[in-house]
This record gives sequence, structure tokens and C-alpha cells, in this order.
Amino acid sequence: METLTKWLKRAHHTVVMTGAGMSTESGLPDFRSNKGLWKHKDPIALASTEALQYNREDFFHFYQSRIQALEEVEPNSGHKTLAAWEKQGIIQSIITQNVDGLHQRAGSKKVAELHGSITSLRCNDCGHVVSSEAYLTEQTTCPKCHGFFRPNVVLFGEMLPEHAIVFADRHTRAADLFIVLGSSLSVAPASTFPAQAKEHGAKLAIVNRTETDLDALADLIIRDRNIGDVLKEMDQHL
Repeated sequence: METLTKWLKRAHHTVVMTGAGMSTESGLPDFRSNKGLWKHKDPIALASTEALQYNREDFFHFYQSRIQALEEVEPNSGHKTLAAWEKQGIIQSIITQNVDGLHQRAGSKKVAELHGSITSLRCNDCGHVVSSEAYLTEQTTCPKCHGFFRPNVVLFGEMLPEHAIVFADRHTRAADLFIVLGSSLSVAPASTFPAQAKEHGAKLAIVNRTETDLDALADLIIRDRNIGDVLKEMDQHL
């Protein structure tokens, strides 16, 4: 922790990348662990362009349950520490694989949501946007064109949003410190950003409970610690 804190103090441009492990500490499930969402469910059947087109009832109920779960959680101490660091100028941006909006609820502003956000819905036909609360009241039909409301997330089979990629790429290239929190780094293209940061001379630190696909590139690895506890301990020494 002392080493990472020292790097953070000295860095001019720090980028933090977060994965599902960031939000499990708020009580949300991850995807690929033994208790993850995909352990007993087929993501293609529930969260893909095919499901959106051909399996809308299961698609709707899957995302309705996720939106309901989000109503019952709050940003954790790790989210709040990152928001405070952004406000203080200690970190310059967050790149997240999460769709839960917890970084923004904690107060973070400079966030690239690589996989979109489940906090809003958009009409699959005309693009009209409404709050995700519409799913909780069984509203799936757009009042403007009668199209189908779908979550504003990236489904399997879709491209990542260009604005998020451009934001993430710009900050990654500028980074002299890149910190990964709670990601196995197994999903591309999100997993390419830490490697890109290393190529441009940044130090790479990974905080994750299990091994990641990029451990061999890391300058520092912290395992078996809660992210919130790690950030709190660092914050006390900044």
C-alpha cells in the first residue's frame, strides 16, 4: 500500500479502471465468479442483440431484476473515496466496465462507461430516453413511436460507445499511473487499456481478489483485500 500511495502522490495523470469487483462491495453480484450472474445463466439468451430481438420477455425480466437490485444498494466507501480524489485533483478520470452508475451517484464526474448505463432506457427504434424506473412499472413501450424500451447498456453483439472509447483512450495515453480495481481484465476491448497505458510508460497497479489476465504486466499487485479498505488506507496517507 505504501508503494502505491507514493506513486499516487507523485503521479501527474492517474487513471482508475473499475470492474465488477468494485460494486460487489455494495452488494451487487459480479458476472464470472462462482456466485456470478453468468454462473447459471446464459448471457446470450438474456443480454444479447438476439435476446432483444427474439426473447424479449426473458430479456425484460432479467434487466428488470437488475434494475430492482440497483434500487437497493448505495455507493460504497471505495466509490466515495474515488469521487473525493477526483474533486481534489488526485485522479484525473475513471474508466469503468460497470453499468450501475454508482460512481456518478458517489459524485464522480469524469467517468467513461465502456458498457453503457443501466440507469436509463432508450427506445430501440427512435432512441427516446427515459429513466430505468420505467421497467419497474412494467413500461416497455415508447410513447413516441411504440417501439421497445431497452436498457442503455452494451449488449453482447454490440459495439462499445465511441464517446466512451475516445475518452478512455485519451486519458490512458496521458496516464503515468493506471490503477485497476476489481476487474479480471478478461473482456476485450476494455482489457486493452491497462496494456496501452504500460506501452506509453505508465506504472500499472492491479487490486483484485483473483489473478488477472494482465498480472504479468503489472508493476504492483494487491490481492485478498477489500477495495474500499485499500483506498481508505491510502487516503489516510495522502
